[in-house]
This record gives sequence, structure tokens and C-alpha cells, in this order.
Amino acid sequence: MNSLVKNKDYVTLMVAQTVSSIGDWLSIVAVITLVGLKWNASPMEVSFIILCLALPMALFGPVAGTVADRLNRKWLMIASDLVRAGLILILTIADSLMVVYACLFIVGAFSAIFIPAKNGMLKELVTDSDMKSAMAITSMIDSSTKVIGPLLSGLLVAALGAKLVFFIDSGTFLLSALFIAFLPKSQSIITGTFSEKPSFKNEFSQGVRYVKSNASLLIGLFFLGISLLIVQLSDSQLIVLLRELTQVSPDLFGYLVASSGIGMFLSGLYLAKKTDYQSFSFMMIGVCGIGLSFGMMAVLTYFDIGLSLVWGPIFGVLAGFSVSFVFVPFQATVQVDTPVHMTGRVFGVINSVTTTATIIGPLLGGWLSTMIGVIPTFMMTASLLVLLAVTGYFTKSKQKWRKSHVSESQQGTHGKATSEHN
Repeated sequence: MNSLVKNKDYVTLMVAQTVSSIGDWLSIVAVITLVGLKWNASPMEVSFIILCLALPMALFGPVAGTVADRLNRKWLMIASDLVRAGLILILTIADSLMVVYACLFIVGAFSAIFIPAKNGMLKELVTDSDMKSAMAITSMIDSSTKVIGPLLSGLLVAALGAKLVFFIDSGTFLLSALFIAFLPKSQSIITGTFSEKPSFKNEFSQGVRYVKSNASLLIGLFFLGISLLIVQLSDSQLIVLLRELTQVSPDLFGYLVASSGIGMFLSGLYLAKKTDYQSFSFMMIGVCGIGLSFGMMAVLTYFDIGLSLVWGPIFGVLAGFSVSFVFVPFQATVQVDTPVHMTGRVFGVINSVTTTATIIGPLLGGWLSTMIGVIPTFMMTASLLVLLAVTGYFTKSKQKWRKSHVSESQQGTHGKATSEHN
């Protein structure tokens, strides 16, 4: 971890990520405030705001990853920041929902390019031995901005108004681009003359084939996507669950969000120091931890237990701590195992899978909560997550047994052949 602190280029990239992440939260809260309060938009119209930001990631993730591998990653990130800065400024003069949706959709599209480009640059700047710590620190930054961003945005919107916050948000993207400009020139990803370069279609296919051919990556991505889909069934309905309590503080939801961010930060701090872990095992521990926290919140809500301001944040910390156990080890392993020239495409596929889960999950969760009730939905989510963790554990154990069995068989065959030869 000390070597990362001394890595000036890595520190610069993390500063840029911090500034950009805070800016993301500023714009989301400001847009929802503008559309939801001043324009009196319907619940469905408000939900389209998040959809417009997430949908491009799901649709264009793999393609954006290919772009990040073909072009200079440093300049891609700078261009993405500059375009998003301009689009946020358009929101200051937006006078209709369609303008807002269009701007946010394009912002989401350029974010889809920025993320795999950033992950590719991270691969260039950090050695494999430091990658687990680097990904943990990235998680700590994300969790910190999750707590600081909405709080800061709420204060700024209240003090200055939504439109002025858009100017500040645009400035954060410009500042991020300025920091990225100080990074070293990105490695040449594709060599040769223009006519010798493989086609975009072939490169895209290579990325998909690489993910399919890597058994560990494919299994990890499968469990990551399924667990995230299951989590979103209930995570999106948390405010509905809290309404079931007889005595509930109006601030409880905010405390839960903040406590989950604190849990993610603590988990990231732990993972940054402890790097000799088995990634898949930690992922399954995290999946189980989320299931237990959701299950306990459902049980305590069912029995209408008081002191929700105490037990709510406690399980929020556990859930956030567990979430980092799922994401950080997986992403660190992918960074280490993936060749630098494939990083953008691989992370593009991963982002597409995870974003699709975050789109389908809330829709399905809302339907389930309507059909069977929010508490049964939480209990079902908890049971499925624990079952998934147990299944993943035995899947991994079986793989290890097979590898060991094959290795012993090969050694036995080799020994027998040697004996016969003698």
C-alpha cells in the first residue's frame, strides 16, 4: 500500500476519480430536486432519470470497452469529462423533461466510455502486486463519495438552488479532466498501420470470446450478476420496508444509506491492507453477509421492533461491508488476470452485466413487493442470497477437487510410465 501512495500517477488518477464521483452525485440530486419538486414530475418520470443514466451502460458497455482498447485511454477520459461538463451546463437552461432525458442519456453514454478507459489506465499505472490494494482504495473512494456527495449536494441545492449546482458539477468534470491531463501518455494499444489493424467487429468479438474462454472470470461474473440482480429486488424497496414500522424516523433512510457507505469504506480499508485472500471465497462471504443483513431487517420489521435508529444503521454497515467483499475481490482479480490490451473490453462486458442487473432488479422487485408484500420480498431475497453463497462455495470446492484429482491422476500416470520405461 505504501508503494501506491508513492505512485504519483496513481494518486492523480484517484484524485480525478474522487472529484468526478462527487460531481456525479451533485448532478443526480440536483436533477431529481429540479424535476421532482419544481416541475412536479410523476414518480415514473422521476424514475426515468436513473434509467437514462444506467441504460447506456447496459446497452453500450461492451462496445465502449472496445473503444477504450482501440484509442488512447488518457484522451478518451479527458474527452468524456469535457463532453459531460458541457452537457451538464445544458441542464441549466433545460425547459422540458425530454431535454433532461436526452442530456442524461448522452452523459450515461460517455460515462460508459470513461469507466473501462479508467480501468485500462489503472492497469497501466499499477503493478499486479499492488492491484488488490488499488481496487480496494477505489472502492473506498466510491463509498466515501456515496456518503459525502448526496449530503454536499443537498446542502448546495438548499443554499444555492439546483441550477447553480449544475455549474459546480460541470466544474468538477473540468477539474477531473485537468488532473487526467497530467497522467503519462497511455500505452499504444494497437500497433501497426491502419490497414493492419483488426476491425472493430473482430476486436469486439475477441473481448467476448476472452470472457467466455476464461472459466474463473465467467463463473465469477455469473455469480456477481445473479447476486446483484437478487440484491436489487429488495434494495430498491428499502424505503417501502421502512414504512411498515409503526414508529419510524423520517431520517432513517438517510442514515441507512450513509451507514452502508461507511461499511463499504471500512471493508475497502480492510481489503487494502489484506491482499492475500481468495477472491471467490470472499465474494461468497459478501453475498451471504448481504443476505443476512436483509433478512434480519425484514424479521425486525415484521415484529415491529423499536429502536430502528439503532439496528437499522448496524445492518446498513453490515450490508455495505459485504457489498465491497463481493465487488472488490472480483474486480481486482479481473485486473490482474486480464492483459492490458483487453482490459477495456472485459470491463465493458462486466459493466454491461452489472448495469443490466440494476435495471431489471428494481422493476422486478417493485412487482414482487406489490404481489406478495415487501417483507416476503426481503425474506425471499435473503434466502436466495444465502443459497447462492452456499452454492458458490460448493461449486468452488468441486472445482478445486477436480483440479486436484486431475493433477494426481497425471502424476500417477507419469509415475507409471516412468516405472515402465525403467
